[in-house]
Amino acid sequence: MKEFPKDRDWEMVVFDIDGTLMDFNGFIPEMIPLIRRLEELGLIVSLASGRTLPNITPIMQSLALSGFIVAENGGIVWDTIEGHKIRVLADGSRAKEAALWLSTKIDGFNPDGIESNRWRETEWCLYPDEDYDKMCSLLSSSKWDDLLVVKTGFAIHIISSKIDKSVGLNVALEQRNIDPSKIISCGDGPNDIPMFGISGWSVSIDDRFEEVVAAADYSTKKNGTAGTIEFLEDLIDILESNGADGRI
Repeated sequence: MKEFPKDRDWEMVVFDIDGTLMDFNGFIPEMIPLIRRLEELGLIVSLASGRTLPNITPIMQSLALSGFIVAENGGIVWDTIEGHKIRVLADGSRAKEAALWLSTKIDGFNPDGIESNRWRETEWCLYPDEDYDKMCSLLSSSKWDDLLVVKTGFAIHIISSKIDKSVGLNVALEQRNIDPSKIISCGDGPNDIPMFGISGWSVSIDDRFEEVVAAADYSTKKNGTAGTIEFLEDLIDILESNGADGRI
């Protein structure tokens, strides 16, 4: 694992939400002022999540962040602060059709999935206790073999093979004219690996998935939201020691 860099120029930190900024109990209260402190020190904070845009928007607004939103694992980009229109990068109808088909092949499979599907536009999301391996196997030999099954630890997503967090993130960064090498990405699930790959620095804040730890440049000692607080405190210390001028 690489040593956390202290002499790099950064413009933005991109956070996953579930398992990273929040858990099933919501925000840890002490995390909120730490996130706000990053913005005060000159780093833009953005969010990239498997959640839908209507789910993420209140979180973005409540934290008063100056960045953008990448929703639905890269399928939707929204940067209202910079005046950009919502970008919808895929059609989720095939993912829904695939879920309905899987329900005819797997006993007890719930094709309706999670409630937030009513707002999904680019993918379809199932509960995390569905048979992930069987879903992958069945779809790979079906007419829906162009779709991917992605697990996050909080849900299982059926999504276009042309979409992931790196795709949406690249669109959002290009709109802001920010070089991906100038961002730090922070996450905990396999769906975060693509954005790790395009970021200047990546942080795994949980060791549940070996492939996530292996893909990251840096891994926190603590897991989950406690790991995010560890990362935030370390990053803020570096920023402040460098004169709070946006360099770490």
